[in-house]
Amino acid sequence: MDQVLDRLRRATEGTRYEGQLYLVGGIVRDKLLDLKPNEDIDIVLEGDAGELAEFLHQQGVAEHFPVRYPRFGTAMISVDCRQVELVRARTESYNPASRKPSTQPGTLHDDVVRRDFTINTLLENLHTGEVLDLTGRGVADLREGVIRTPVDPVATFEDDPLRMLRAVRFATRFGFVIDPEVLHAILISAPRLSIISGERIREELLKIIVEPRAGEGLEMLRATGLLSEFAPELSAMYGVTQNIYHIHDVWTHTIKVLESIPPDSGIIPRLAALLHDVGKPKTRSADESGFVHFYNHQIVGAEIARRIMRRLKFSNAQIDEVSFLISMHLRVGEYDHQWTDTAVRRLLREAGDQLDDLISLTEADKAAANPDMPKADLDAFRAHVARVREGLAWSRISSPLDGREIIRLLGGEPGPVIGEIKAYLEHEIVEGNLLPGDKAAATELVIRKYGSRDSK
Repeated sequence: MDQVLDRLRRATEGTRYEGQLYLVGGIVRDKLLDLKPNEDIDIVLEGDAGELAEFLHQQGVAEHFPVRYPRFGTAMISVDCRQVELVRARTESYNPASRKPSTQPGTLHDDVVRRDFTINTLLENLHTGEVLDLTGRGVADLREGVIRTPVDPVATFEDDPLRMLRAVRFATRFGFVIDPEVLHAILISAPRLSIISGERIREELLKIIVEPRAGEGLEMLRATGLLSEFAPELSAMYGVTQNIYHIHDVWTHTIKVLESIPPDSGIIPRLAALLHDVGKPKTRSADESGFVHFYNHQIVGAEIARRIMRRLKFSNAQIDEVSFLISMHLRVGEYDHQWTDTAVRRLLREAGDQLDDLISLTEADKAAANPDMPKADLDAFRAHVARVREGLAWSRISSPLDGREIIRLLGGEPGPVIGEIKAYLEHEIVEGNLLPGDKAAATELVIRKYGSRDSK
């Protein structure tokens, strides 16, 4: 980062750009918060950003020919593999049906007041290091930990409703509070989120749930009504009481499960934690004695999770992985010392390479449940898994007979039945009825179940 800034600084010293270029946004904010900046570099100037980009390319600073966006007066260059966005100071006006603005050249003050929050409006002169706080609130709001818009918050969110999610995200990330006026504006403007694409909502949600304060962020999303705009199925968990195995309602339990997922986990177990009990509101019932049940909530929840994730434009692979974990999230927790090796092999076969995530989800789920109720001995489960893996070399489970061998044995042509037979042989290995690689025994099983060429 410093090397990139130094190259930009030296390339523009002694030119008409010296003293006219300002760092803006996250890079200035994080520096003042003594945080390591992790965002791309944004530079604003009262001039043509495209001309500056071409100048830097001619000077050999920009690695590739710049990409220009004339509509917004911006240009993108790459310096030492770091993205640098050059922005012409501008004003913006919005059509109510879209978050894409019309722009006009403006002053530095025009440019900062169009931005989302005061903490993101601070400017730092690239050459002198001087910090400008043109709203008069940016430095104070950073110091006091307040999320505030530079202009009327209703107008700010009317222009770009995604900023409501960003308010929650920044409050979650930094542990800041949202200014009461801004919070009220979110409450009344939440329905405007309907014009925002699923992809953009997804990205903000992901940034919230990976934070250590993810639970606080989710509660802000729920309390402001934002969550109901894009995932009402999650909001429906609030206040849904459970049974003696729990001490929290479904919503609070879910938050605690998410917060119990190990910090270094990827996004898949976090999403599974967030969505693992989403089927409970629809499956809640009480028997004659008043005991509450959630029959098949894992199956119902997996399907609801699919709908939510499709709505937010997650990839098919991510949807499959998360819904699978949800559908299986009770299995590991049912473990006891009476489980046979066959039962463990079966679970290993079904869980595949998602077993570790499944165990993490189970541990988090149990950590957020009633501590006075008995729990599965997960250490014993891990030991049992290790024994079975070692004895079976489970990761190499495959049909002893390949497709060509099965065709030669039974005759006929390639087709779906070949896959069916291979799956049958793999199942017999899992069940302990066939040793891996035992072609002779596999041949006997196939002949017994499917016949042979000679019998036809």
